[in-house]
Amino acid sequence: MTVTTSAPTAAGAPTDASTDPVALTTRASRRRARTAPGAAAGGRDRYLDVLRMFAMIRVVTYHTFGWAWLSLVFPSMGVMFALAGSLMARSLARPALGVIRGRMRRLLPPLWAFGIVVVLAMMVHGWAPPEHHIGHWWRRMLLWVVPIGDPPGNEWGAQATDILWYLRTYLWLVLLSPLLLKAFRLSRGLMLVLSLVPIVVMSTVWSPPDGQIGSILFDLATYVTCWLLGFAHRDGLVDRLHPAVVLLLAAATMAFGGWYGFTHQSDGSYDLNEIPLAQAFWSVGFVLLLLRFRPDMDWVRRIKPLDRTVTIFNSRAVTIYLWHEIALIVSVPLIDLMWQVRAFELSLPLDSMWFQFGVAWVLIAVAVLGVGWIEDVAAKQRPRLLP
Repeated sequence: MTVTTSAPTAAGAPTDASTDPVALTTRASRRRARTAPGAAAGGRDRYLDVLRMFAMIRVVTYHTFGWAWLSLVFPSMGVMFALAGSLMARSLARPALGVIRGRMRRLLPPLWAFGIVVVLAMMVHGWAPPEHHIGHWWRRMLLWVVPIGDPPGNEWGAQATDILWYLRTYLWLVLLSPLLLKAFRLSRGLMLVLSLVPIVVMSTVWSPPDGQIGSILFDLATYVTCWLLGFAHRDGLVDRLHPAVVLLLAAATMAFGGWYGFTHQSDGSYDLNEIPLAQAFWSVGFVLLLLRFRPDMDWVRRIKPLDRTVTIFNSRAVTIYLWHEIALIVSVPLIDLMWQVRAFELSLPLDSMWFQFGVAWVLIAVAVLGVGWIEDVAAKQRPRLLP
């Protein structure tokens, strides 16, 4: 490290701020603090944390009510992949192998706990390997250990396991990130444009094979651009774009995504979750707006209950995501039991979906308290009931 010194000025003599090294360093530090994405006390950007919390709430809301319009109002999966991409780009300042190992360590133990419960429940409900798989069925069970494909299961457990596509796609993007980041930094704009080509080709010209490989390719193609926008956010590229350019790009991609979604509906629905090409373009435009026009959310820190809630959601994001469908499943027989209690029948809105929504969040809180500490252990931290 080179240390630069300057001759002392005469006592009381004014210092030229344009040449004073201390002033220059101070100005540069302030400029980096203003422009570096995520610069905040404690190294966390509360705006990104709030976005992640809102995305998780939207996921649970969508899986409760099934409202197609939610996929337009807030494309939560695209937002989550963009935030994860931003964090991955920051982490890759360190050796790639260690970063990948750390990401897998944080992801897999919560999945294993979830898998033990779900697999045992499916077996209790009659699930067993097909006859032609007996003797080597355990090899497919390894996907419950490292989900590079969809782990095996049965129809009874489908609602609980369908959500695992996100973890599978996240894992693949983590594994590919060192190469993606190198390619991105060679030509940022070109890479962002080219990353949309696969989903266009697969949706219009060439259909990937059915089954595991096709699902993996479709999900990667749908969300890789959002992941790269996370890279762009971390590198400051999004901040350097002129607001008018951002608005134009976002309007163009969202207009195309919306048009395609409404003109290529799936089973009569414009739900973007069922129309990958529409999802990809709409999510890209939406994420671009969120990352470019981000308000100062440091005020959240001054409201302690809200700040604590944001912290819990971010520290227990994997737990909430994994267990929210089980919470919704369990809420049904639990509410059925409530119907047997006359006082509950008369005083509670047991037939309301909003009541089920509330019960599901209570059960999610139970899961957070019961198994959320596994995320602390996975992160090599002291396990706590609540962070």
